[in-house]
Amino acid sequence: MNIHSEKILIIDFGSQTTQLIARRVREQKVYCEIHPYYTALAKIKELKPSGLILSGGPRSVYDTGAPKCDPGLFELDLPILGICYGAQLMVQEMGGVVEKAQKREFGKSVLDIKYYDGLFTGLDSNTDECQVWMSHGDRIEKLPDHFSVSAQSEHSPYAAIRHESRPLVGVQFHPEVAHTLIGTDVLRNFLFTLCKCRPLWTMGSFIDTTVDAIKQKVGSDQVICALSGGVDSAVTAALIHRAIGSQLTCIYVNNGLMRTNETASLLKFFAETTHLKVLDIDAVDYFLDELQGIVDPEIKRKKIGYGFIKIFEEEAKKLGNVKYLAQGTLYPDVIESVALDGGTVIKSHHNVGGLPDIMKLDLIEPLRELFKDEVRLLGLELGLPDEAVFRQPFPGPGLGIRIMGEVSRERLDILRQADVIVLEEMKKSGWYRKVWQSFAVLLPIQTVGVMGDERTYENVIALRCVDSLDAMTADWSKLPYELIGRISNRIINEVRGVNRVVLDVSSKPPSTIEWE
Repeated sequence: MNIHSEKILIIDFGSQTTQLIARRVREQKVYCEIHPYYTALAKIKELKPSGLILSGGPRSVYDTGAPKCDPGLFELDLPILGICYGAQLMVQEMGGVVEKAQKREFGKSVLDIKYYDGLFTGLDSNTDECQVWMSHGDRIEKLPDHFSVSAQSEHSPYAAIRHESRPLVGVQFHPEVAHTLIGTDVLRNFLFTLCKCRPLWTMGSFIDTTVDAIKQKVGSDQVICALSGGVDSAVTAALIHRAIGSQLTCIYVNNGLMRTNETASLLKFFAETTHLKVLDIDAVDYFLDELQGIVDPEIKRKKIGYGFIKIFEEEAKKLGNVKYLAQGTLYPDVIESVALDGGTVIKSHHNVGGLPDIMKLDLIEPLRELFKDEVRLLGLELGLPDEAVFRQPFPGPGLGIRIMGEVSRERLDILRQADVIVLEEMKKSGWYRKVWQSFAVLLPIQTVGVMGDERTYENVIALRCVDSLDAMTADWSKLPYELIGRISNRIINEVRGVNRVVLDVSSKPPSTIEWE
C-alpha cells in the first residue's frame, strides 16, 4: 500500500509551531507535508490530500499585505482545520468578522466545550472545562453563515467553531503544544473522524515504499553516498544498500574539520559493523586552503558544500557509470534552507542551500521528508547499532561552523581539545544521551585572565547543550552545576590558549542550535 496515498497538507502562515503540528500529525502515523500559504490551488488539488491544516501566524488577518491562501481552498470538498490565524482567516474569507481583542489571550486558558462531537468526540462530557494554550491578540467577533460555536473561553466567545454541514473547523487555541491537555484528542479527531485517515505512516512501511522507489529510480546505475558517520548519512547508506546492494559506493571525505580521532573511529566502525564499500578520501589541505581568510558563515557553508561535490564528482568519474549522489538531507534542513515568500533563509545547509548549480550528479535524498527522531527509529528498524543511531548530531561542515571567524589549523586544534573534554564529561556523567547536542564553540574574541600570577590574553570557549526532538525547536539543557564546573575547569586547565568558558543559555527560536 502507498503510505502517501493518505496525506495531510499543512498550510504555513509563518507560525513558529508549524513544524510541531507536522510532528504531532506524524506521531499519529499519518503522513503530512508543510507547504507555504501561497501554494497554488492547482498544486494542492494535484497532491490529493485527505485534509488541510491552516497554521497560526504572527500577523493579523485584517492587516494590509497579511498572508492569505487562495480563497478557493475553502470551496474544496476537503476537511479543513484552522488553528489561530488559520481559523481567523477561514472566518474572514467566508464572511465573518475578526477584530483586535480588547483583552488578549496568551498562555493557559480554560476551555468551555459546548459541542461534544467533531473535534471533541470522545472527551468526557462530565468535564465542562479543559486547559488549552492561547496565543493571540485578535478574536472572532462574528461567525460566517452556517457556522456554530463549539467551545468558548473567558475572552474568546468563539474559541472553537464548526460549519454545520461541511467538515470545516477552527480553534483559537494551539492543539499542537503540550500545554493544551486535550491537543492530541483534538488532532486525532480531525485526522481520523473528519479526514477518515488511517495510521499507515510507520517506519516499516516507509522502508518498503522507499526501497521500491530507489530500485525503480536507479535501475542498473551506480550510486555514491556521502558518508560522514552521523546518523543521517549512516541511515541513508543502510537504506540504499538494502535497495541496490553492491551498486552503492560510500565516500567518506576527511575535510580536516572532524573531531579528534573521529576519522579513524568512523572508518573502523564502518569496516567492522557494516557491509558497505567505503572509500576514504583525504582532502584536509584542500578544504583548509579554501577556507583561509573566510569569516562569513554562509560563504563557509557554501565553500564546504562546493568542495564536497567537487570531490564526489571526481571520485564518480574514477568509478565509471555513476549517475546518482545520495545524501542524508532531512526535512528540517529543507525547511531552514527555503524562505517563505518575502522571508529570508535561516541558513544554508551544506547539503541543501550549499550545492552548486553545476553539479552533474542527480540527487537521491530518501530521508528528505523525515524529522531526526523518525530517522533514529528508521535506523533501529534497519538494524543499525545503538552507537550509530543515537550519536549526537554533528554538522556536515564539521568544526568549520563551530569556529567563529577564520578557520585555521591552530584554532581547530584548540577547539578539538575542548570538544574532547565536553564529550568525555557528558558521557562519564550519563548526560550524553539525555541531551540532543553538547559541544564547544570557539569564539572570535580574547579576554584577560590570570594564570600562575601572570596576565593572559587568550581565547573563549562557549559550551552549547540543548534539548530537542527534531532540531526545529530547542531549549538549553539544565545541566548540573557540578558538571558545568568540571567541564569549564578541565578546558581552562588542559587546553592551552583558553582562559575562559561561557555557557550558552539561548533557546531556538530565536537562536539556532549551531552558532553559524
